[in-house]
Amino acid sequence: MGTSRHFRLAFLLGSALMILLIVNYWEDLRALNLYPHDPRPRFHLSHVQEGGPSPTTEPPPSTTVPGRTGGRTTGTPKPAGQPFPQGTDSDLGERWRDEREEEEKKGVGEKTEVEWRRQEERKRRIRDVCSANGTVEFPGKFRKFDDIPNRELDHLIVDDRHEVIYCYVPKVACTNWKRVMVVLSESLMAPDGRPYQNPQAVPTELIHNSSLHLTFSKFWRRYGRLSRHLMKVKLQSYTKFLFVRDPFVRLISAFRNKFLQPNEDFYRLFGSVMLRRYGNGDRKGNGSSRIPESAAEAFTEGIRPSFSEFVQYLLDPETERKQPFNEHWRQVYRLCHPCQIHYDFIGTLENLEEDSDQLLRILGVEDQITFPLSNRNRTSASWEHDWFADVPEELRRKLYSLYEADFEMFGYPKPETLLHH
Repeated sequence: MGTSRHFRLAFLLGSALMILLIVNYWEDLRALNLYPHDPRPRFHLSHVQEGGPSPTTEPPPSTTVPGRTGGRTTGTPKPAGQPFPQGTDSDLGERWRDEREEEEKKGVGEKTEVEWRRQEERKRRIRDVCSANGTVEFPGKFRKFDDIPNRELDHLIVDDRHEVIYCYVPKVACTNWKRVMVVLSESLMAPDGRPYQNPQAVPTELIHNSSLHLTFSKFWRRYGRLSRHLMKVKLQSYTKFLFVRDPFVRLISAFRNKFLQPNEDFYRLFGSVMLRRYGNGDRKGNGSSRIPESAAEAFTEGIRPSFSEFVQYLLDPETERKQPFNEHWRQVYRLCHPCQIHYDFIGTLENLEEDSDQLLRILGVEDQITFPLSNRNRTSASWEHDWFADVPEELRRKLYSLYEADFEMFGYPKPETLLHH
């Protein structure tokens, strides 16, 4: 009899403990959904080194007031059970309406209407290209978000303070938009001990340091099995944006930046490979096939890859077999996954100033942040014919096929004169 009583007592105590553990688990899960990150500054300028590792200290639990982010009231979060990625535009639609009503009071409602319609057209085009009826086929078009490896989510920067997700595309004003994200998230402190408030003041040599930015690819390390669930919650309720550019002009800009000036890393990893595979000996015409070991030596001798060799490198199947495209020339659909993620705002470099102002208004931070515009060394679309002059027509057409999804998805016209000249 005593054994039976002891068994029943142990059973009751065990049941009570299980109930407490379940309640505590769901409370923790709910807290993670709402406020997973500390909004306070995490890094000091002196603690961040170029290319250095991420800090090992995890931020303490957030103390953000529910329903507020960065001092701005947010829309009602979408229910976690709602199928992903449906319904991602409702909160933004409310913001659009609020903005339009406010602008109409100021007498500029017509401009806001034009901006709104432009965004709707950009989003519609992406949906059409990604649909089963879309005529362009490309790898990963129909895969699910859960099938995207974590390493391919490293371009999605998250700011929990303002509920913003930015997918950065190299050579599309990403340096300055990363500066804005640092200011919004207060992830870097200036030498005076306070967070940077002016994006232009954030040091260029630090802005691309991976430790400054919380990206989706880091979620697994921090949240384990909960990471995908948290990503979906944020994708449903946060404002998601990216900026794009004419694909061929972006390639020219990447080539100019990485191979027309001494860059030891890019020369060693890519430039020297192009010279070995496709170069015709020494550029001085003496028939030597020796490839300089360093960028400094190559530039001293007047040896560097040509744009035509760069195109051959991109089209060579051996390139992708060895490693995925570098982010500076990887297609946007591979960087930002627009068929799996429904972006709320799509800006273009060709309309950078106007689109940036509009986005800051939508985020409600136009009074605190000015986007740092810069036209220095801006590659122009009018230069395309000069750059492609030495690229055979057959290679031009193959290159277009390689980037056709980006052309179609983001509304850039097919460069007929380049492809049939």
